[in-house]
Amino acid sequence: MHILIATDAWPPQVNGVVRTLLSVAEAMRRQGARVSFLSPDGFPTFPVPTYPELRLALPSPGEIARRIERAKPDVVHLATEGTIGFMVRRHCLRHGVPFTSSYTTRFPEYLSARLPIPDTWSYNVLRRFHNASAVTMVSTPSLIEELSGRGFTDLGLWTRGVDTELFKPERAIDLRLPRPIFVTVGRVAVEKNLAAFLSLDLPGTKVVIGKGPMEAELRRRFPEAKFLGHLQDEVLAAHVAGADVFVFPSLTDTFGVVQLEALACGVPVAAYPAVGSRDAIGDHPVGVIDADLRAACLKALHVPRAACRAFALTRSWDVSARQFLEHASRACGLPIAPAAAPPPAPAVAHNAA
Repeated sequence: MHILIATDAWPPQVNGVVRTLLSVAEAMRRQGARVSFLSPDGFPTFPVPTYPELRLALPSPGEIARRIERAKPDVVHLATEGTIGFMVRRHCLRHGVPFTSSYTTRFPEYLSARLPIPDTWSYNVLRRFHNASAVTMVSTPSLIEELSGRGFTDLGLWTRGVDTELFKPERAIDLRLPRPIFVTVGRVAVEKNLAAFLSLDLPGTKVVIGKGPMEAELRRRFPEAKFLGHLQDEVLAAHVAGADVFVFPSLTDTFGVVQLEALACGVPVAAYPAVGSRDAIGDHPVGVIDADLRAACLKALHVPRAACRAFALTRSWDVSARQFLEHASRACGLPIAPAAAPPPAPAVAHNAA
């Protein structure tokens, strides 16, 4: 089975969607599937309003058609609802190409945080976009329930995984900062709710890994916090493993792969009771979920690090890939190929999101 993944999110963008797509593609290849990407590469781009670090492609219908025809996929997957996603969707509908999609980002909430746009308007657009696909893949059961209530149909579970060889406790370094060390990783943007974390009265040191449009403002407001910018691969893993608690203040993430990466490093999670955290760690003794984020941070200091690592070891990209392949198989009517030894895939870069 040949799967063509159409995505607006692509390197050099640094986010969880990119990491997820590259990781699951590598795992699907190990399981015998052929995977290729229709990405912004080769198209002119423009900066996203209010977020110039991110750029959207300006694809032409003719070039989109040529790329799909050259690829000759059995099924197309729409990973994002951007300019490429919409144009590929239109081509698939016009030419009868089977396709699936995935709901990975809460764009309605992101937009309403930046612009006076009611989230109901955005959900109307997204519902129309996704309901045309054979399956819309969603990361958690809670999100499936929520989207079903908003009129989304044909939803299927597609969980996330973690690279436990890259993210592991043995990589920990001495950060040479007053302890306890509370770290967060992600885009430094309004939707990540970082001010809620940085304004907490906590002992020790608060550390932010990542970059984004709010960095200058947050540096001014919270000069005692340490902003480390983008870190990647072993350096990122070493800094996360060197912390005492991973703080995930987002209220809008659909999952938050960075939580699994922290747990793989043996670092407990402190978070609000939002969907992205409730489903990522749930009732497992690997973190603390509380509407009082300060209380969650302090309680998380007492969570056994060994339990965090053990939990992460049960979350593999191979399971995630198998779920993806099952949905793709349903869409195009082809059986899933048995696991094979494909040619080595390019190395995957793991960056701060």
